Amino acid sequence: MVTDLFGGEHRVLATDMYMPPDDGTVIEQVDFLVADLTDYGQAFEVLKGMDAVIHLANIPAPGLRTPAVTFNNNITMNFNVFHAAAEHGLSRVVWASSETTLGLPFDTPPRYAPIDEDHYPVPTSTYALSKVASETIAEQIAGWSGIPFVALRFSNILGPAEYTEDFPQSWDDPSRRKWNLWGYIDERDAAQACRRALTADVTGASSYIIAAADTVMTRPSEDLMREVYPGVPLKSAVPGTATLLSFERARQALGFVPEHSWRDHVSPETRNG
Repeated sequence: MVTDLFGGEHRVLATDMYMPPDDGTVIEQVDFLVADLTDYGQAFEVLKGMDAVIHLANIPAPGLRTPAVTFNNNITMNFNVFHAAAEHGLSRVVWASSETTLGLPFDTPPRYAPIDEDHYPVPTSTYALSKVASETIAEQIAGWSGIPFVALRFSNILGPAEYTEDFPQSWDDPSRRKWNLWGYIDERDAAQACRRALTADVTGASSYIIAAADTVMTRPSEDLMREVYPGVPLKSAVPGTATLLSFERARQALGFVPEHSWRDHVSPETRNG
């Protein structure tokens, strides 16, 4: 993310609870501030003098902490950043919501597919609930501050190093990744979505699915749905291995179109067994 923004027109102040390891790439070229965003005073100081914020600091998934810690930490961080942004009069808040707000994991079948933003709210964990509650907080603060808040409901963020290791395990057993309808988003496209959300012509609080254009599978998407979720209706045709997580609203509002696929990094020999 920092690399993507640094390569453009933005001056970046990166923030985390700990200084990241120096890998010799971008860390020496950007300003970095260590801060704990669960502390309102620190969040307030971080945003002083900033024009906009991309807020990705949360416990990133269910099961990493206890349910109470996950909910309380995420809600606290999100409120602190949102409120501090309003107090400082920032021009934009872009932040990481989650695909889990849409009903993931789909142990209970979705109402329809492809999933879109209307399949909401269906939180099934305190992690998902923290994101649903935060979207509500964002809506209220956007309303009284006039600042646009853009929530990005990221699918499973992965990079090229993980594709060969992770995806082939699911090709013979679709149930392994049915939990998010076989979706993902390349880390570079996640960064692209954040960058576009900074300048998109939007108002109020809005939320968008951010997913790759394809699934992680080699089989057609409609075949997967017939096998794993035979009773779930398809709202529209899904050609080939196209995604079952619709990013159409992100395309229209943000100009987001995914540019990367795992298929560019996994050999045809591997895909064909």
